[in-house]
Amino acid sequence: ERTALAGNTASAGPDVVEHAIARPDDVPNVVGAEDPNANTDSKRSTGIRWPWRLSTRRVIILAAIVLGMRIFVGEASVVPTASMEGTILVGDHLFMDKLLYGPEIPLVHWRLPVLKTIHRGDIIVFRYPKDLSETFLKRVTALGGDQLEIKNGVLYVNSKPVQEPYAVHHAPVHNPTESWGPTVIPEGKLFVMGDNRDNSSDSRDWGFVPKDNVIGEPLFVYWSYDAPTSRWLDENPGHRISFYASIAGNFFSN
Repeated sequence: ERTALAGNTASAGPDVVEHAIARPDDVPNVVGAEDPNANTDSKRSTGIRWPWRLSTRRVIILAAIVLGMRIFVGEASVVPTASMEGTILVGDHLFMDKLLYGPEIPLVHWRLPVLKTIHRGDIIVFRYPKDLSETFLKRVTALGGDQLEIKNGVLYVNSKPVQEPYAVHHAPVHNPTESWGPTVIPEGKLFVMGDNRDNSSDSRDWGFVPKDNVIGEPLFVYWSYDAPTSRWLDENPGHRISFYASIAGNFFSN
């Protein structure tokens, strides 16, 4: 066929050549040639899927960062009781620092090194020794090895009176609950009390706090909502929904 075409071309002159080239039906399909429709479909497919994959990846990364911050750096919490009244009020929303106190790695329950030494007078956040699922906020009044005694409402550590301008006393000074001890704090333990001395469940009631139970300290109050303790601790679902709605209304109106 090639020989016949060549012969015809040579005999018929340039008109035949132009006619042959001008017929698109005679041009064979080339393997590997791009199909314009396929290219368009590919672009459309890419345009739909790529932003979705990108946004999903961003959400996963953001969630991992937030979770890591909450586990290892700090978290927000609310104070539901008046045991620290005078320093920290009911309804105060705090940001708690956890990084310096050896945060725990989930699942394996390993703890990172503790970077901060606890001193007398520090306010700490810790796991309640009687129920580790509960978190308490108190002030450290004595360390392991200290001798502690309360006489007539005055705190003595190692036989020396401690000045406590933050302590609140509502009851008479000679109230029997204002006398306690003397006792020596075991090594590795802490003696803690609330600043509201007449309205605080603390080491005077349930004993010492192991140092390993300490998980952080409050850094600052970022918002406060004034409500009684009973509303913060109410577990009734209907009451909680109503309470959270009032909180949201107060937050967005101020």
